[in-house]
Amino acid sequence: MSSMRVAAVQHDIVWEDPSATFDEIAPLIADAADAGAELIAVTEMFSTGFSMASSNIAEDLDGPSASFLVEQAQQHQVWMVGSIPTRHPDFELPINQLVVAGDDGIIGRYAKIHPFSFAGEHKHYSPGTEFLTLDLDGVRCTFFICYDLRFADEFWATAADTDLYVVVANWPAVRRAHWQTLLRARAIENQAYVLAANRVGTDGNGLEHAGDSALIDPLGNTLTGAAMQPTIVVGDVHTSTVNDVRTRFPFANDRR
Repeated sequence: MSSMRVAAVQHDIVWEDPSATFDEIAPLIADAADAGAELIAVTEMFSTGFSMASSNIAEDLDGPSASFLVEQAQQHQVWMVGSIPTRHPDFELPINQLVVAGDDGIIGRYAKIHPFSFAGEHKHYSPGTEFLTLDLDGVRCTFFICYDLRFADEFWATAADTDLYVVVANWPAVRRAHWQTLLRARAIENQAYVLAANRVGTDGNGLEHAGDSALIDPLGNTLTGAAMQPTIVVGDVHTSTVNDVRTRFPFANDRR
C-alpha cells in the first residue's frame, strides 16, 4: 500500500496577469513543499482567473503557465497540478486544460469535459472528451475541473481505478454550499479521497470566492480545510484506507 502527502494552494489570482500571479503563489507553493507535500494543486485557470477572453489569454501547450508548473515541480521535486487556458491543434476553440507536471516535465493533460455554459464557457472553450488517471508512486489520481464536480457519472466511471480525485476550481462564494456538499458527496459515493483547490478573492467579473479548499477522506470526513484567505491545505492520503473502506462497505458492487 502507498501513501502520499498532498496540498491544495488556496490563492488569489491577478486577473489576466500570469506573471503577477506567479509571484503571488510561488511562496505558497514553497510552503506546501516545505510541509512535505508531494503533490501540490493550484486552481482552475490559476494564472489568469476564469476569463472568457480566451482568444487573448490562451497560451500554447508549453506556454508560460505550463512552464511555471514544470519549474515549480522541478524546484521542489513535487507533482504540480493546475488548469490553464490553452490553444490546442485538435480543438476548434481553446481548451480549459489541466496540466500535471513532474520533475521530468508535463506528464499528463486533461481538457475540461463540461464547460460551464451558465457563464458562457462553452462559447469560448471547447469541451474535452477523455479522462485522466495517473499512478503517482502507487496512488491512483484522477483529475477534474470545477463544473465537472456536478456530474457524478464522470466520477463513477473512474472510481474503480481511483484512490484520489483532484479537483481544481474557480467556484464562487454565492454557491459555496453546493461546492462543499458536492465534494463530500463525490468522496462518499466513490469511497475515495478528494483534494479540492479553489481560489479566494474577487475576480474580474466582480464574483467573490471563498476558497473552502479541502482534503476529504473516503467516508466523507473533511480532514483539513480552509476558507477566505490565501493559504495551504495539507494532508495525507493512504491507499490502505481506500481499500479498507471499500472492503468494509462494498457499495460499489451494487451499482447497476
